[in-house]
Amino acid sequence: MRVTLEKSSGVRGAMLLPGRKQLFCLLWAIILLSQWVHGQHCIWYGECGNSTKIPEKKLNCNYTGPPIPLPDKDGQDLLHELCPGLVYGDNEVCCDTQQLRTLKNNIQIPLQYLSRCPACFFNFMTLFCELTCSPRQSDFVNSTQFSTFNTSQSNVEEVTYYITQTFANAMYNACKDVQAPSTNVKALSLLCGRDASECTPNNWIEYMFDINNGQVPFDIKANFSDVPGMTPMNNVTFNCTQSLDDGSGPCSCQDCSGACGPTPVAPPILPPWTILGLDAMTVIMWCSYVAFLIIFFGVVLGAWCYRRRMVTSEYAPILDSNQPKMYHSINSDGTDFVGDASYCETLGERFENCLRVVFSNWGSLCVRHPLTVILTSVVLVSICAAGLSYMRITTNPVELWSSPSSRARQEKDYFDQHFGPFFRTEQLIITTPVDASFIFSPITGPDIHFSSILNITLLHQVLDLQTEITNLKAEYKGETVTLKDICLSPLAPYNDNCTILSVLNYFQNSHEVLNRNISDDFFIYFDYHTHFLYCVSSPTALDDTSPLHDPCMGTFGGPVFPWLALGGYEGTAYNNATALVITFPVTNYLNDTEKLGKALAWEKVFIDFVKNYDNPNLTLSFSSERSIEDEINRESNSDVTTIVISYVIMFVYISAALGHINSFRTLLVDSKISLGIAGILIVLSSVACSLGIFSYAGIPLTLIVIEVIPFLVLAVGVDNIFIIVQTYQRDERMPEEELHQQIGRILGEVAPSMFLSSFSETVAFFLGALSSMPAVRTFSLFAGLAIFIDFLLQISCFVSLLGLDIKRQEANRPDILCCVKLSDGQQEKSDGYLFLFFKKIYAPFILKDWVRPLVVAVFVGMLSFSIAVVNKVEIGLDQRLSMPDDSYVMNYFGNLSEYLHTGAPVYFVVEDGHDYKTSEGQNAVCGGVGCNSNSLVQQIYTASLLNNYTKISNVPSSWLDDYFDWVKPQSSCCRYFNNTGAFCNASVEDKTCVHCRPMTPSGKQRPNGTEFMHFLPMFLSDNPNIKCGKGGHAAYSTAVDLKENNTDVGATYFMSYHTILKTSSDFIDALKMARELTDNITQAIGPQDKTYRVFPYSVFYVFYEQYLTIIYDTAFNLGVSLAAIFVVSAVLLGFELWSAVLVSFTIAMILVNMFGVMWLWDISLNAVSLVNLVMCCGISVEFCSHIVRAFSVSTKSSRAERAEDALAHMGSSVFSGITLTKFGGILILALSKSQIFQIFYFRMYLSIVLLGAAHGLIFLPVLLSYAGPSVNKAKVRAAHDRYVGTERERLIY
Repeated sequence: MRVTLEKSSGVRGAMLLPGRKQLFCLLWAIILLSQWVHGQHCIWYGECGNSTKIPEKKLNCNYTGPPIPLPDKDGQDLLHELCPGLVYGDNEVCCDTQQLRTLKNNIQIPLQYLSRCPACFFNFMTLFCELTCSPRQSDFVNSTQFSTFNTSQSNVEEVTYYITQTFANAMYNACKDVQAPSTNVKALSLLCGRDASECTPNNWIEYMFDINNGQVPFDIKANFSDVPGMTPMNNVTFNCTQSLDDGSGPCSCQDCSGACGPTPVAPPILPPWTILGLDAMTVIMWCSYVAFLIIFFGVVLGAWCYRRRMVTSEYAPILDSNQPKMYHSINSDGTDFVGDASYCETLGERFENCLRVVFSNWGSLCVRHPLTVILTSVVLVSICAAGLSYMRITTNPVELWSSPSSRARQEKDYFDQHFGPFFRTEQLIITTPVDASFIFSPITGPDIHFSSILNITLLHQVLDLQTEITNLKAEYKGETVTLKDICLSPLAPYNDNCTILSVLNYFQNSHEVLNRNISDDFFIYFDYHTHFLYCVSSPTALDDTSPLHDPCMGTFGGPVFPWLALGGYEGTAYNNATALVITFPVTNYLNDTEKLGKALAWEKVFIDFVKNYDNPNLTLSFSSERSIEDEINRESNSDVTTIVISYVIMFVYISAALGHINSFRTLLVDSKISLGIAGILIVLSSVACSLGIFSYAGIPLTLIVIEVIPFLVLAVGVDNIFIIVQTYQRDERMPEEELHQQIGRILGEVAPSMFLSSFSETVAFFLGALSSMPAVRTFSLFAGLAIFIDFLLQISCFVSLLGLDIKRQEANRPDILCCVKLSDGQQEKSDGYLFLFFKKIYAPFILKDWVRPLVVAVFVGMLSFSIAVVNKVEIGLDQRLSMPDDSYVMNYFGNLSEYLHTGAPVYFVVEDGHDYKTSEGQNAVCGGVGCNSNSLVQQIYTASLLNNYTKISNVPSSWLDDYFDWVKPQSSCCRYFNNTGAFCNASVEDKTCVHCRPMTPSGKQRPNGTEFMHFLPMFLSDNPNIKCGKGGHAAYSTAVDLKENNTDVGATYFMSYHTILKTSSDFIDALKMARELTDNITQAIGPQDKTYRVFPYSVFYVFYEQYLTIIYDTAFNLGVSLAAIFVVSAVLLGFELWSAVLVSFTIAMILVNMFGVMWLWDISLNAVSLVNLVMCCGISVEFCSHIVRAFSVSTKSSRAERAEDALAHMGSSVFSGITLTKFGGILILALSKSQIFQIFYFRMYLSIVLLGAAHGLIFLPVLLSYAGPSVNKAKVRAAHDRYVGTERERLIY
């Protein structure tokens, strides 16, 4: 029994032991469970009292119990919407429905900006969902301060939120690239309290939790380090390149650099073309020149040696020989040539003879009936000149430089018609001579240097100036015009404050706000320094997060970006800015002359006010929209005196030089002042006729026409006058020959040459009118007609006047006082000194054996140099050159280059035709999640990454992407009144306002079809506010052209900015790259069977487009002119093609040498210089054609003799008629205040005259002596037949 008993006891003992263990384990488990439950309790639940910092916001109630299930469906739906990661089981959380509603309201602004990138927004919401509602709240959130709410409850006043650095970094990395399309900046610049470049994971979270940011009702201390007893929040995060569990795709490249692949690299800049490290063109031309010299001098030396051995020098018969010695003999009867003349020579002689006969008969007729010819001329000139009453002068730069058919002009017109013209700009750049820089010492962080212009005393003075400008009043047709009447007000009619882009708008343009501060006896904690530093980092902030709670947004309802309002700083150190930029955008009007007149009237008052503003502490440079046109007009008026003096000098010279004074006794008789004046009046009459005829036709004049054409026609016309008069003075009347016959014969000799030059120029100019450049086309039309009318008047009216003047002279009556008859005396005729100089000294010298090779060497050297540098001539026109030296705009242009930190806006316009209502159409344009990798927005964004190459500085503002964010059901932006269907703004508190789209999977998708169009007008009318920053009224009201009663989208634009553009090449490159970009976009969005396209538009494109084709236009215009000169010369020289080739070749040399001068003298290639080059063609004809024709009709034996004969007889007329006439007038142009006159008229005119004279009077005779056409045998025979047996027979040989 005992054993049994013992066994039994043993068994019972064995059974008892496990029971005790279970009890112990259960007890231990209960203890652990109680500890676990205690560790995972809530720290708050529900909302209690109001915040003392932000009274309109609630504090959470202190609660340390377990999580509580959400009792109502609204709460559960909100939890599922905001924090789907917390939805499980009974939805036990540490927040109630009201707290979820508060969370939803508080995350509206971040939602609108960050939800573009699903991963970013998911991580962001994880941060706040875990803080607000997590059932594990006490693991990582610790309440540290409380306040009493009532007897049973207390408020949580401060908490510490423990977050792992890993989570903070992951959240930041997913969000750091997200863009805010409407502002062209990154979203973190708006959400981090500083510029995105200065934002870090920690300071971003700290800013969002800072009680001073105006959004958080209690202080949240973020702790990123491990603390014993706490488990920092380290939930799962998503990278921006990952898809979310709910099916949301990865972020777009624009919002996630990691999704972009390799960083784009700009194409390498082509290195300059070099040979052995030297400029290739220079090396090639030097080698070519040296090779030419070796060959040329070898040939010349060989020929000289051969002549020394075989024949006498070809110059032996030239000087002082009365017996002609010819290498081909001419018998006295000329029979040797009868059988030798070719068909072309015979045809040429007959054509020459025909011209001679026609002009001889015409000249004789004009002298016989002078009054009839003169009166007829006066009547016709009067009729034509009467058209000047219809004259319109175009000063609009767009009309001057941009053809209506040009691409840029058509694109400008398209933009203006669909979106309205680009606003007018009134701008001030303010600096200070005062050294008032200082150091600001904030209560935290290092000292900060502030420049002088940001001294508060100067800011108050600038604000006074700004206020005075806004209060300016102008009068227009009896009405008072203020800035408010014409300014740009983007939020009108809700907010009619004018847009003023000024740093003072950070302070609401108020002295009181500027002076606000929070301080004590020891420190200034918050004042204008802190507000300025905050606003330049976050210009769209509605609260500067300081206790002052001042907004940064301007009074007009939009942001003032610091790069638009400050200048003279490096990087983002805005506190070191040395200039303030104040811009007053004024509404522009397309066809409303009444409203445009009001704007012009106010701008005039603005200009007058700023001109007279005096403050020794401020230095102003300024410009108005009308400034350039006003200054061009003033420049033209101020240069009238200079031009008049220039013409007076030329007139005096012409009047004095035209007469050939034989003796002092016959001074008054031989003088031809009245004839010179008459000749000048004929020249001016031809100009008046040309202007009048085209004014009848409604073609407007330009300043270039008025300033250049008289100069051109005077050069051509005066040359012809000198030729006629001086030919008569050197001529001897033959026996039995009457005056009208003599003048007719003289006209028959010289008129074909005049006709050759005038008709060549006329045809060349008229063909130049084929140019697409309005300034060149208009000049060519007016110049061509003026020259031809001048020729007609010279061979008619002037010939009649010449006949009358000769009769006066032969009657021994003094010039001007022709009614008085002097005593008869023997009239002696002698050659003029200039003619004798050319005949006896100059021509023989130039054509000496040893001089000719040197001349060729020098001129070929000049040509080689010019060819080497022709590709180095700058293209463009510095806008400063268009202003007078004393213009106030000059200072503005200088400061603009020095201080400006952004370029002009550029609009990427999608023409009407794109379908935005389909997913395919949306993906081709947008830049967010799901959009094509080569969409419009994405391509512009990629281009902005290469801003030094593409000249695009910012990502584009995209109305489509902002619209998608605005219309999301999670956002409070898109709501409407349930009873009326009208739009309900986010700031409206009304229970009848419901969300536009349901919180369903389909509702979260982008709107398509009719739904897309239903809400779009609401978006475009919504003003941004603190609850919805995505309203599209301010940013996009003009960016979308709705059509068909808001049922479809027409043309739209996406705006960005160019980089800083300072030089003409910068502007040209910007236009070129923008067009290349839009061509790629057009191809990518694929309008295969449609006609619409994407194009770029900026205000300067119409002025700089000409430079994209200026090289082609120059080659075309000059090529056409040379071709016309060749054809006309070939015909009018009697079908002597080689003579025409030599004329064209010499003129081409002059043009190429002009490019060499342009490079040496810093003259750029543009429309003004192209007009001058076309004119150079015309004037060069005068220098060359007369010499060549005189050579071709000369009957001397050798080329050298014929060249000398031509130079002796025509050289003096060309020299006195063009070179000397123009030289004095041109020198006066150097005194002009206009830089355009100094550079493009003085420098180019002087070069044209000097190069033309050098080539026509030095090189061309030498060229003719070497390579001139052989003598026309038919012309020799005709001359022999015509003059044999007369006193002129000796002139044949």
